[in-house]
Amino acid sequence: MGYKGSSLHDKLVCFSFNYAYLVNYNYGIHTPSERISVLIGVEKRFRPRKLLTLSENATTIQSNSRHELRQLVRSQLQLLLEQKNLEGAKALLVPVQSVDIADAIEGLPQSMQLIAFRLLLKGEAIEVYEHLDSSVQQSLIEQFKQQEVREVVDKMSPDDRARLFDELPAKVVRRLLEQLSPEERQFTALLLGYEEHTAGRIMTPEYISLKESSTVAQTLDKIRRLAKKSEVIYYLYVTDAFRHLTGIVSLRELVLSSPETPLGEIMTRDIVWVNTQDDQEDVARMIQRYDLLAVPVVDREQRLVGVVTVDDVIDILQEEATEDIYALGGVQSDRDSYFQMNLITVARKRVVWLLVLLLTNTATTTIIKSHVTLLEQMAILTAFIPLLTGTGGNVGAQSSTVVIRGLNTEDLHDLGAGQVVWRELMAGALLGVILGTLATVWAYLLQGNWFVSLSVGISLVAIAVLASVAGSSLPFLFRSLGLDPALMSAPFITTAVDVVGVLIYFMIARLILGI
Repeated sequence: MGYKGSSLHDKLVCFSFNYAYLVNYNYGIHTPSERISVLIGVEKRFRPRKLLTLSENATTIQSNSRHELRQLVRSQLQLLLEQKNLEGAKALLVPVQSVDIADAIEGLPQSMQLIAFRLLLKGEAIEVYEHLDSSVQQSLIEQFKQQEVREVVDKMSPDDRARLFDELPAKVVRRLLEQLSPEERQFTALLLGYEEHTAGRIMTPEYISLKESSTVAQTLDKIRRLAKKSEVIYYLYVTDAFRHLTGIVSLRELVLSSPETPLGEIMTRDIVWVNTQDDQEDVARMIQRYDLLAVPVVDREQRLVGVVTVDDVIDILQEEATEDIYALGGVQSDRDSYFQMNLITVARKRVVWLLVLLLTNTATTTIIKSHVTLLEQMAILTAFIPLLTGTGGNVGAQSSTVVIRGLNTEDLHDLGAGQVVWRELMAGALLGVILGTLATVWAYLLQGNWFVSLSVGISLVAIAVLASVAGSSLPFLFRSLGLDPALMSAPFITTAVDVVGVLIYFMIARLILGI
């Protein structure tokens, strides 16, 4: 049943026929006519409905078939486990990619996850475990026997193992370290010795280092011997006698060079590298900027100690983007998947910011109460409070969002804070004039008083300018204080603008109406 080399569409069709066979077996569909009807249904499901170009076909298969494959695996795996059909479940997983198996196991009830994991062969189990969410990894490792720890955790790549240990309680980490082989224990201790979220913490020490005097033929022989123990073979690193990084040679250059050529003649000496203490986000930007598949990591003495690969960078970018988006929404974040948390934890992560915003909004109530005499004489003013606060909050949220994103992507690297704030101030003024003019006309049509209408329009201009300045300047202030700019989130900006905006509105109304 090995069809991992086939096209994705062939895999899905072949898998689906096996799926249909398992359904026949489990549901007692034994007659030839019944079996044929099921298989014809599967064939019709995956028969192309029209002739597609090569690119259209690839796009359709990639977007639809892969998702359907995961759904089929997950649902059928749970069904077989519920029926205690372990042989059927094991056969089901044979043609499936490791990342899709991990997805299927994560979707199972917790009581079934360990059972499904133990159906995997040793080599595949390690790959699947590395793809699992950290919460599922922790749940499984607490149920592992000592032999399973040696077979799975000991064989994980050092950087993935260090990332797992970051999520585990200290007591569990100490127990696992004792069960690792001496070599893997040394690798893991090395990575855990660096600060969290640094290049040293996410790097892998499994790489191939070479000497300048080695020939291409000698290098290729060494790659063949060490390839299985190294996570990176497409970049080879040249070091001197003191392990100082002196050059890089790619596998492509080795293949294209004559066997007797020394590495010193073909290696690149202009090296892009990072330090062990560099922030992981900076490492990700470095790999992105220079289009690298991996970047070498050196210590303070410029000695090569590890490599950060692009697959780890993709995970980092996703984690950082998720953290920033949660912060923008006023939600506390950590490494756990939000939708796998229980409701108590969900409420705890969201209630903190909501309480802060609730207390801040009480200031709006106080301001309205202090101007009750104005509202008694001109009650129509209250009708426009939601319009002004809502528009001001939206303008502020837009400004804070673009500035926070610019700070994270370094788009504002060449611009100073003053230049950015001034630009947003002008944009806010322009938006305020446009929206204020429309609001003035609308307010007049609604209640027929030009003085009230002018109060609304002028207030909207002032609030838009205020919101733009606040939304663009506060992220810079937070960064200067050493805090995450994303903490100056849209809900906070909106609430602050609501409070000050209502005060501005009443002051302008008093001035124009003479009350």
